[in-house]
Amino acid sequence: MRLHDYLDKGASLGPERPCLTTDGTSMSYADVVALSHRVGAALLGRGLRAGSRVAILSANDPVAFTCVFGISRAGGVWCPVNPRNEAAENQELLELFGAEVVLHQAAFSPLVAAIRDHLPQVHTWVCLDGDDAGSLTLADFLSSGTAQVPERPGRPGADELAMLVGTGGTTGRPKGVMLTPTNLETMTALTLMGYPFDGPPVYLALAPLTHAAGVLCFPVLSLGGEVVIMRTPDVGGFLRLLQEHRVTHTFLPPTLIYMVLGSPDLDSTDTSSLQCFWYGAAPMSASRLEEALRRIGPVMAQLFGQTEAPMMISMMPPRDHLRPDGSVATERLTSAGRPAPLVTVTILDEDDRPVPVGQRGEICARSSLVMAGYWQDPDETARTLRNGWLHTGDIGFLDEEGFLHIVDRAKDMIITGGFNVYSTEVEQAVLAHGAVQDCAVVGLPDEKWGERVVAVVQPHAGATVDPVELTAFVKARIGSVKAPKEVHVWPDLPRSKVGKVLKTEIKGQIGAPAG
Repeated sequence: MRLHDYLDKGASLGPERPCLTTDGTSMSYADVVALSHRVGAALLGRGLRAGSRVAILSANDPVAFTCVFGISRAGGVWCPVNPRNEAAENQELLELFGAEVVLHQAAFSPLVAAIRDHLPQVHTWVCLDGDDAGSLTLADFLSSGTAQVPERPGRPGADELAMLVGTGGTTGRPKGVMLTPTNLETMTALTLMGYPFDGPPVYLALAPLTHAAGVLCFPVLSLGGEVVIMRTPDVGGFLRLLQEHRVTHTFLPPTLIYMVLGSPDLDSTDTSSLQCFWYGAAPMSASRLEEALRRIGPVMAQLFGQTEAPMMISMMPPRDHLRPDGSVATERLTSAGRPAPLVTVTILDEDDRPVPVGQRGEICARSSLVMAGYWQDPDETARTLRNGWLHTGDIGFLDEEGFLHIVDRAKDMIITGGFNVYSTEVEQAVLAHGAVQDCAVVGLPDEKWGERVVAVVQPHAGATVDPVELTAFVKARIGSVKAPKEVHVWPDLPRSKVGKVLKTEIKGQIGAPAG
């Protein structure tokens, strides 16, 4: 299936059903289909060819998301670009992708103005919701095409791309992950077979549609579901919309779930409509997950993947969070679930040899979920996809029940006094402390130990963290070798545009060697 096929399947189940809802206003499936045809026709009218790259620079917005389906109808490749990136970073991505068309919101006109003259290969700029001196208005753009795009018969070709997604590389330069229709069809199939869907879903999208929140819309649309789009992150608004729209499915990274748990409105919000509350993109505190299961409901559902294998390398549906008697399966809460049904996972050592059950190594995956490769980067493609396995760069192990445990990113492992210390294990112990809302653990150079374990913690609002007491708390749980040698208390942690904690920035701020 191509991206617009998910929309068309949903429309076949009821064209007048609400499809995309924002700020209390809904576009029906018929509305979205019609607009996507006009966008596709306009792209063809501007000379778009099969395989041409079209970038969308937008916050969460129904018109911008509809353009995704128009790009697909025209045979183009969707390039989601995060508007919260710096201008130079987006310029580098658009150069790498060879984007020919950029669709953007008026709010990002200053960013566009900073990069427009440096991107001569972009022949068409379109402002989706206003006027911009160097861009076509949406009305002018749509007037250059017809109202309908001819059908694209047959299955997608083996070398056809659906998305080209930017990701950071080991050198700091971005890479373009090539995702095919088959990759996204596999992800959609895994979502529908692995998680509960009872009746037409209502999906609440607060996280950026340029990332996980966007691709999770495809299975929802294929069932004729409604996507409620939040333009900006707002925990209070999230809880209000969850109750008002009787939301059945949603996704948030752990950092935002911690904020939901800290909201005074949570316990008075009716969450009974929820079937599946996905979490992922970063490790989640087992103690906070147990709290979520108690206060939000037995609906929490983990997914683990990466841009190179979107979302579903392993999955833990709500039922796997519980034992047969209904009690919380605390022993599983630090896992990432079991490998997905259409994904084979193995743990390999440094010589790419499988390790026994319970032994740690690099998590590697094989599946039709795995990307086609990196855009115009055969060397990095060969390194990452060697011997037919996607090498994720994550360190983990499989337990006796087949659950996958992720213990660290390979680059974040700390070697102190000759011992391997995995930062996520220390973070779990720190997050079990009642005063800590979030934390990050890093290794910093140390003349005696090689590296020392350092924790940076963000307290709950109104709470106080005593570094000495916290260190003793962690020692009692995981021992003195793994316990932090330093604890820093910060009002907030530096985060990326998608909410992940930036450990490199933390290291830069407190990285002086200690004697």
